[in-house]
Amino acid sequence: MASEQRRSDDHPLVGVLRQVTAASCPGRFNFHCHSLCSDGSLEPEAIADQAVALGLEHFAVTDHHSLEAVPLVQARLAGLAGEGMAVPTLWPGTEISCLLETCLVHVLALGIDGHHPAMAPYLQGDTVSGPALQASAVVEAIQAAGGLALLAHPARYRLGFRPLLEAAAALGFDGAEVWYDYEMQEHWRPSPHVCEAISRLCGDLDLLQSCGTDSHGMSLKGR
Repeated sequence: MASEQRRSDDHPLVGVLRQVTAASCPGRFNFHCHSLCSDGSLEPEAIADQAVALGLEHFAVTDHHSLEAVPLVQARLAGLAGEGMAVPTLWPGTEISCLLETCLVHVLALGIDGHHPAMAPYLQGDTVSGPALQASAVVEAIQAAGGLALLAHPARYRLGFRPLLEAAAALGFDGAEVWYDYEMQEHWRPSPHVCEAISRLCGDLDLLQSCGTDSHGMSLKGR
């Protein structure tokens, strides 16, 4: 499926994701982390503080089925900017569970309008059921809300990353989380070989490439 069929290239996040490399995270970009608003350990305001301290340029807080942290992080960033500090761009995001090829996977919804009615079923704090659980429905909702749909950590599932990414591309996913620390080390680094293989496949499938620490602990530098 061609990119013009899958996404609008004028989405402002597309240009940012095209800058992502293996070296982008955790110091420049981080599009996957969690707060106390789902299963993370950090207050949203603490995430904002760490993002500024790290010198991030762009990031997203992607709590499971929730956007509760987003206004709290944004308010903290606005306060720090008012104090004269350089602050990163925050993209509204959430992580949604769904079925892809009968496999339960996670989808990162980035740059969405959280007030769009299409997103309502997916922002209730828990996994949906029925037809809305299918990946096709999730992607449709994310894109209707003006966001990008990316398959999170493609090598962490019951099925291999190749069939999942091929199915995701066929359904119109915008991209995938390519650079990821599958060893879950204290200090994040992309896992060699597997991330490079995922990157090559995403290139073949014309999928955007993202990165994130998937932080659940007390530091954005690791998981």
